[in-house]
Amino acid sequence: MSKNKNSRLDSMYETLSIFAEGAYVFVCDMDTNVSRWSKNAVEYFGLPDEYMLHAGKIWADHIHPDDRAAYEKSINDVFSGDAENHNVHYRAAAADGSYASYTCKGNVIRKSNNEPDFFCGIIRNHSKYEYIDNNTGLRTVYGFFDDIKGSSFTHNVNLILMIGLSSFSNINDIYGYEFGNRVLQKFSRKIIEVFPDSNVYKMNGTRFAVMASSVTAEEAEEKYNYLHGYFRNDFYIDDTHVVLSLNGGAIQVDSFDVSWNTFYSCLRFAYYQSKRKKCGGFVIFDDIIKADNRRCVEHINVIRNSIAEGCRGFFLCYQLIVNTKTEKVNGVEALIRWKSDELGVVTPDKFIDVLEEDSLFPELGKWILRQAMEDGKKFLARNPDMTVSVNLSYTQIQQPGFVNDLFEIIESTGFPPSRLCLEITERCRLMDIELMRNMFGFFREKGIKIAVDDFGTGYASIGILRSIPVDVVKIDREFVKNIDTDPRDKSSVKFISDLATSFSADVCCEGIENNKIRGFVRKCDNIASMQGYFYSKPITADEILEKLDEYNND
Repeated sequence: MSKNKNSRLDSMYETLSIFAEGAYVFVCDMDTNVSRWSKNAVEYFGLPDEYMLHAGKIWADHIHPDDRAAYEKSINDVFSGDAENHNVHYRAAAADGSYASYTCKGNVIRKSNNEPDFFCGIIRNHSKYEYIDNNTGLRTVYGFFDDIKGSSFTHNVNLILMIGLSSFSNINDIYGYEFGNRVLQKFSRKIIEVFPDSNVYKMNGTRFAVMASSVTAEEAEEKYNYLHGYFRNDFYIDDTHVVLSLNGGAIQVDSFDVSWNTFYSCLRFAYYQSKRKKCGGFVIFDDIIKADNRRCVEHINVIRNSIAEGCRGFFLCYQLIVNTKTEKVNGVEALIRWKSDELGVVTPDKFIDVLEEDSLFPELGKWILRQAMEDGKKFLARNPDMTVSVNLSYTQIQQPGFVNDLFEIIESTGFPPSRLCLEITERCRLMDIELMRNMFGFFREKGIKIAVDDFGTGYASIGILRSIPVDVVKIDREFVKNIDTDPRDKSSVKFISDLATSFSADVCCEGIENNKIRGFVRKCDNIASMQGYFYSKPITADEILEKLDEYNND
């Protein structure tokens, strides 16, 4: 056939190719029925040319006979005007005659007069993305994502579960990797046995997912508890008793319109709540939030989407930090908020823990850092000696590009590193301590301060204090709210402040909410600064500027 290239056809093809991510691309001019296909598809399948007339019929010859009727019906519906899109799974033969599994998706693009113009789409080779786990025979995380992305999955699934194993590396170390593979094989078969008529997936590492269509939350918990006991007490490989520790989380699925990313983030959150806080006990997302599941997931979906739209709706509030002796402002802490016309202002306790498990969270973290530094420059114009504190998530810190992102923001905003304090929590224990030591040591060399927030609430706080360089220890408000009446709180505050001082760290006491607490804390030794509602609720940047003017005029 002639290779007179249709410029618009080529333009559509080149545009689609940018976003194809390794898939085969096709674009068909619906007026002429001339198509352009990926060159690698032409070579792999032995097609006549990149440019083909009636490519749909040519491609049909490559599709497995058992799958061809479904493909042809879908294509005929598109070209007859009965359908706007094409989404078909089938087997297709390569040039050497071997079959593999593919998904073909396409959409009609219309002219301004609503007449069909182009039919564009992609063909994805499942085998290239390892859709089948070689060890267990289950569909992998790629298959899970494909299925959860399906527009109709919420109508067919009642519950999504994630079940995983803790400390599985010990089994590999003791018995060897071949034995470990046999454990995973038998483990997966048991999940399939306990959850019949459900789709089971081998996720990354030693985690598995279950999409259940006819299992209630109560039944799922009962089944999980059975598995929990079975793998602890009754699981054998040959004659070897193997003890496995499970973690399990789930989310109930209703037929409402939220993104698959939101469901997955909520599912991961429930799973890690089981692992980190419930000692492997079963956690259902609805039980965590203590609220209407549908409403909460929809809200998280809206908030999550706003991150993808340039962090639309997010804003920062700030809380004053004052010197204990002089009560002059020596810093502020940045606190994230989100607002919409429908929901009003939403505080971070409603969304931040879930979004920390989301792939989009580092984008929000960068936005917070940049906004805090932009506002911070205005604060420093009023008080050049104050510090701006910004909370970091452990998921944000462990991103490969975090250090470069941080210093790019510092450079682009012109914010002085010596006026920045990065606050971490005890959850950072999940990171590699050596990595943290090197990273935070480098930050301190550049003048950036490091603070440990909510000190005393986590079992790893003292370990973090011993392992990494810290400038400030912030005593959690739980130890302060009854300090004027409870001797245990008095002793706790004294112990923490003495401990921090022994590591050459300053102490900031949170939760200063009334004059009695203020007066008592001011008498304590080794407490350098205070923070709480007595001095300031979280307020906007403009209100902070007004407060700074007030303090400067006093």
